[in-house]
Amino acid sequence: MRAAWYERRGPAREVLQLGELPTPEPGPGEVRVRVHVSGVNPSDTKNRAGWQGNLAMPFPRIIPHQDGAGVIDAVGEGVAAARVGERVWVYEAQLGRPFGTAAEYVVVPSEQAVPLPPDVDLAVGACLGVPAMTAHYCVYADGPVAGQTVLVTGGAGAVGHYAVQWAKLGGAHVLATVSSDEKAAVARAAGADVVLNYRTEDVAARLHELTGGAGVDRVVEVAFGANLPVTQAVLKPNGVVAAYSSDAEPQPRLPFRAFLQKNAVLRTVLVYVMPRAAHEAAVRDITAALKAGTLRHVIGRRLPLTEIAAAHEAVEQGAVVGKVLVDIT
Repeated sequence: MRAAWYERRGPAREVLQLGELPTPEPGPGEVRVRVHVSGVNPSDTKNRAGWQGNLAMPFPRIIPHQDGAGVIDAVGEGVAAARVGERVWVYEAQLGRPFGTAAEYVVVPSEQAVPLPPDVDLAVGACLGVPAMTAHYCVYADGPVAGQTVLVTGGAGAVGHYAVQWAKLGGAHVLATVSSDEKAAVARAAGADVVLNYRTEDVAARLHELTGGAGVDRVVEVAFGANLPVTQAVLKPNGVVAAYSSDAEPQPRLPFRAFLQKNAVLRTVLVYVMPRAAHEAAVRDITAALKAGTLRHVIGRRLPLTEIAAAHEAVEQGAVVGKVLVDIT
């Protein structure tokens, strides 16, 4: 099969290779998916680059990417033969395994290949996985949001875009922050009731104004450390912060007393170690939303497998609004 892989960590153009590898066979409880589209996430590029100096390889050879979509063409023992021919989206394909979706074929546990409704494009399927499931848990992990005010920072980002939608679908009043007019349009289209440009506005002051001084019930946070001053200022008593990233300040100093006085919940979210029940809930709601046509998806760039290094660089540079996809077939 045609595939992209790396055998050491480092810059994309230095370590990513293209070539032929043996086609994998599904084991018990597994399915093999002929991949049409592979999705690139920041975690994929960080793992390849050796984030925070971690250059040790967990496997001698890694085919990257957790997300993708395609068609099941073979099943292992214990999986219904009727699954062959199903169009599916795949999540966490490379979790605990050496080979992900940047290849013509990938083998995953059967439950990680989720049927796509017939009218949903495979490219949409490759957008889901990490961002849609992370956003779902950030919004719903601490109960319903109906009638609440939810702040989504980075409301046009891969996770933030879905978080805006989940919160809105859950009946919340949704506020979002962005860094440009282009991103503001994306967040509004996703359903944000109010969008603030944090580069040009005093976010804390505006949020107090917009909420009548009451603040927000929940924060879905993309930059936990950098945004702590605003978060502690605008979070309501008994509020929840669900943070899935803190790249700018990976070891932030926590203002414990400020959050203690609010009896706040500080939740960190990593999709790869979410409880099984959270994965199942996300799959259930994603499937329902796809069938109903109530989820929007933003594809920022599509590149062929031969340009996988450029796809990784596009994610790392953060200049593309929307999911970066790699076409396999």
